[in-house]
Amino acid sequence: MTRRIGIDDLYALEFPEQPALSPDGARIVYVLRTADREKDEDTSSLWQVATSGGEARRLTRGRGDVAPAWSPDGTRIAFLRAQDGPAQLWLLPADGGEPEQVTTLPLGAGTPVWRPDGAEIAFSAPIDLNAEEGEDDGAQGRRGSAPVVADRLDFKADGAGLLRTLRKHVHVLDVATGEVRRVTAGDWHAGDPAWSPDGGRLAFAAALDADPDLTFRSGAYVLDAADRTAEPRLAGSGEGMAGTVTWTADGESLLVVGRRDTASGHLGLLRIPVDGGETVDLAAALDRNVMPGGPGYPGALPQLAGDGSTVVFCVRDRGYTHLYAVDVTGGEPRRVLGENGTTVAALSVAGTTAAVLLTTPTSYGEIATVDVTGGAATVLTSHGPEDVELFTHEEREFTVSDGTVVHGWLLRDPARTGPLPLLLDIHGGPHNAWSGTADAVHLYHQRLAARGWAVLLLNPRGSDGYGEAFFTAAVGAWGVADAKDFLEPLDDLVAEGVADPRRLAVSGYSYGGFMTCYLTSRDDRFAAAVAGGVVSDVVSMAGTSDAGHYLGVAELGAVPA
Repeated sequence: MTRRIGIDDLYALEFPEQPALSPDGARIVYVLRTADREKDEDTSSLWQVATSGGEARRLTRGRGDVAPAWSPDGTRIAFLRAQDGPAQLWLLPADGGEPEQVTTLPLGAGTPVWRPDGAEIAFSAPIDLNAEEGEDDGAQGRRGSAPVVADRLDFKADGAGLLRTLRKHVHVLDVATGEVRRVTAGDWHAGDPAWSPDGGRLAFAAALDADPDLTFRSGAYVLDAADRTAEPRLAGSGEGMAGTVTWTADGESLLVVGRRDTASGHLGLLRIPVDGGETVDLAAALDRNVMPGGPGYPGALPQLAGDGSTVVFCVRDRGYTHLYAVDVTGGEPRRVLGENGTTVAALSVAGTTAAVLLTTPTSYGEIATVDVTGGAATVLTSHGPEDVELFTHEEREFTVSDGTVVHGWLLRDPARTGPLPLLLDIHGGPHNAWSGTADAVHLYHQRLAARGWAVLLLNPRGSDGYGEAFFTAAVGAWGVADAKDFLEPLDDLVAEGVADPRRLAVSGYSYGGFMTCYLTSRDDRFAAAVAGGVVSDVVSMAGTSDAGHYLGVAELGAVPA
């Protein structure tokens, strides 16, 4: 017999993440995230499952094991372990044995990337510009509590807080000797590195303008990994924004998730010749946003498949993240995986096999494989609770008074009849999107439905997955262009007898918090409101938020004053 999910189930749920496919395509190592109720923290360990099927088995017993990466010969797995301090790199024998710690950096290591011959591992990791060689922990502590003097706007970051003099730079570990050398330096941050196919160069994204906090420009850079005096060299114009970076198989171009300008809009899949030439957006024909992945924004780093002539990448369409493939030389992208109702939230490719994290309306995510040349997905794990039945989302479309179609979902108990109390929950971003997949982050939706509520999830103007014109339709017009996208669907549901007009509530986080405040200050239909991560004063946001200046210029149309 099944039951409805409860809040306490959060402590029992298991979430597969970060699949890494072995070079021969036979095994997948992945992270399994669970919760420790007593310590009130997440734990993560490495697990393995065969692509041919069978039971998954646990590989590590650490409490913070993440970012697995197979060595090119398939004999070892590099990963990050947080244990009594910042995360360090460890190596685990692929066929069994104890892991070995291979870095002891003061501020920890970063996501490992093997050189194609397996001799070195590159990663981007934090350093302190003011650190002195051989200093003790006391010096670090005193510097960490000293007053902060900031002369630029990017002095803090979401999740990290005040950055002080901390910067991320590229490091290289010699696997045989254990030597770690830093290969970039300066008052800027280096993104995660990627090795060229011949192992001689490293590519990464960075913002090296004198005032990148004002220009928003970043670029893709290439560095001779063997030359300890080499300086990063820009690939492309440097006039746009670069996020994740990887290489084409011939080593002549970079594949960059980014834009050719700094305007608000879709990210593309840019092929940038290393030694000059035209930049081409391989995903332009889709008119959809390329999704490199991140918390709350499911997607993955683009990866080469087969003989290297195809690149596999993620885009968002009508709320869901789907897997696509396109020829590296260009052409029409084709969908590999992404039925209505499913989202791809992670990716690893070996040959023509892709390992993904696949979420569905009834699953919070399982590890699956798919042949990038065509075919259905094969689900390999079963970490979801077997005795729980989730309410599924009812897909809806509403045509508002100016003719715009607003897409969304209604969640309710089908056994309930009559007008119900209804929560309008507004997503953040504003360039994020709700979907109809199972959502453990917003488990309260399920609990409200179980208690007789309806929950309305709408993707208003500004949401992702409906084309760039829709994506940018609320730029400079938060609350002005989009308010009707919330209020008029509510009118429709009241008229249909679904929603009780006396028991309407509204909630949201970040942009959703802004819209909660905006709507309740101008409309009296809501009986209750909960605003989180509130943007209620755009002047204060511009001066204090980690993204305030960018949001002011790119989203609100000016720096509030």
